[in-house]
Amino acid sequence: MFDSIMSATVIVFAFIFIVSAILLGGRKVRKDGERVLPSPSTIPILGNLHMLGKLPHHTLEALAKRYGPIMFLKLGQVPTIVVSSADSAENFLKSHDHVFSSRPTHEANTYLDYGTGGLAFSKYGAYWSNMRKFCTIQLLSASKVDSFEPLRKKELQQAVNFLQKAAMDGRVVDLSEVEHNVIEDFVYKMVLGRNKDGEFDLKGLIQKQHNLLGAFNIADYVPWLGLLDLQGLKREFKKTSKALDLMLEKIIKEHERVDVQNGQHEDFVDILLSLMHQPLNPYDEQSQIIERTNIKAILLDMIAGAFETAATIVEWALAELLRDPRVMKNLQDELDNVVGRNRLVEESDLEKLSYLDIVIKETFRLHPAGPLVPRESIEDATVHGYFIKKNTSVLINLRAIGRDPKIWSDNAEMFYPERFINNSLDYRGHNLQFIPFGFGRRGCPGMLLGLTTVKLVVAQLMHCFSWELPGNLASEELDMTEKFGLTTPRLHHLLAVPTYRLLSQAI
Repeated sequence: MFDSIMSATVIVFAFIFIVSAILLGGRKVRKDGERVLPSPSTIPILGNLHMLGKLPHHTLEALAKRYGPIMFLKLGQVPTIVVSSADSAENFLKSHDHVFSSRPTHEANTYLDYGTGGLAFSKYGAYWSNMRKFCTIQLLSASKVDSFEPLRKKELQQAVNFLQKAAMDGRVVDLSEVEHNVIEDFVYKMVLGRNKDGEFDLKGLIQKQHNLLGAFNIADYVPWLGLLDLQGLKREFKKTSKALDLMLEKIIKEHERVDVQNGQHEDFVDILLSLMHQPLNPYDEQSQIIERTNIKAILLDMIAGAFETAATIVEWALAELLRDPRVMKNLQDELDNVVGRNRLVEESDLEKLSYLDIVIKETFRLHPAGPLVPRESIEDATVHGYFIKKNTSVLINLRAIGRDPKIWSDNAEMFYPERFINNSLDYRGHNLQFIPFGFGRRGCPGMLLGLTTVKLVVAQLMHCFSWELPGNLASEELDMTEKFGLTTPRLHHLLAVPTYRLLSQAI
C-alpha cells in the first residue's frame, strides 16, 4: 500500500513543481521592524516541504545546525517553528506552556481518532483537560498499574518459556516479534480483558493506524490538493477507521453481555463502561458526558500508547545492548546481584536496578519513540524576541536535543548509559535536556505504565538469556536504520541467538 502512496506522492510533487515553474519565485514578506526567524528559502506552494526527506527529524536536525535552534519553515501553507535545543524548548514549554499547549489537527486524526476525541490529539481546552484527568485517575493511576502485575508476570513467563526452548535448539529468534507479541498480550488482557485470537489482528490494525497517522499527507499542508486524494490516503483512513471501529464495537458488546460483579473491574473496558453516561469531570457541570464514542477514542489511545510506544523503546534498548557487550554484561551483573540466578525478575525488583534505569534513559535519549513533538499556539505570543501568530505549528525535535554535544559532550552519538549517573535528569522532563514523555500540560499521563512495561521486559530478557547476533555478524555491523512515522521503530527486525543463563528451569 505505502509503495503506491509513495508513487502517488511523486506524481503530486511533479504536478506542483510544474505549477511552481509557472508562478513567480517564492519571496519572504517582512513587516517593518519585525524580527524574523531564520529560515531556509522557500519555493511556491510547497514552501520548505520538499526539504524534509524520508527521515524529517534527521533533516530538521541538520537544518538547525545551519539556521539555529529556533527556525521557521513554511510547510505548504502551514507556518511551522522547529525547536532544536533544550534552552529554546524551555522558552516554549516552560515560559509559554499555556500558549503552546494545543495540538495541530491533521486529516488522519479526524478519521483515526474519532474526530480527535481521544487524549493524544485533542485541541487544548476543557474537553481535553477533563479527559486527561479522567484517564489519569480511572485508568493510569499507580494502583491501577500495580493491579495488573500478575497479568504481566504470566504473559512474560510464557515468552521466557518459548525462548528457553529456542535456546535449547540453538535457534535464531526474531527478537522484535517476541517482544512485540509479549506487549501485545499485555494490552489484550489489561485493556480489553480477552485473550489474543485470530478473530482480529489488533497489532496489525494499531501498526497500520500508526503508519497512517505518521504518513506524509499533502492534504495537511496544501488543503486544496486534498480534495483530489491523489495519494489515496483518505480511502485508507476510512478503511482503517471502519476496521478499528468494528473491532472496538465487538469488544464493547462482549463486555456488555457480562455483568461486572461486586464492582471489581478487570480491564479498561469494564472501567469505562461502568462510567458511561456520567460526566468526564463530576465536579464540572459543563463537563461532557461519557458516551460510546468517547469510550472508543479512549480505548484507541490506551491501546496505541501501551503497545506501539513501549514496543518501540524495548526494541531499541535490546538492539543497543546487542551492539555493546560491555553494557549488556554490566546490566546482567546487576541483575545477578539484585535478583540472583534462581528466579525471574519481579516488578518489586525494578526500583533497585539502577543500571537498568540508566540503560532505559540512554535508549530514550538516542531513540525517542516520537522524535518530533507537535504543539500549536492557541494565541499570539512573543517568544525569545520573535512574534509568533496564533495557530502556528511548533515541532520540538527530541532527536536534536538528545544528540546535542553542548549537553551530552562529544560522544553524544554513542550509547553510553553512564552519562546519567549522578545527575538530576528524570523521566518527567523537569530539566528540558531530557523529556522522553513530554513536558507540562501535554506530558504523557501513561508514563508509569510505559516505564514499568519497558523496564520489566528488558530486565527479564537480559536476566534469563545471554544474546548474540546470528552468523558472523559483528556488533558494529548491526543495521540501526530507523523507519519514520508517528513512532520511529527499527526498519529491520532484530534477530538474535539466546543462551539460557539462569540456574533454575523456567519451563
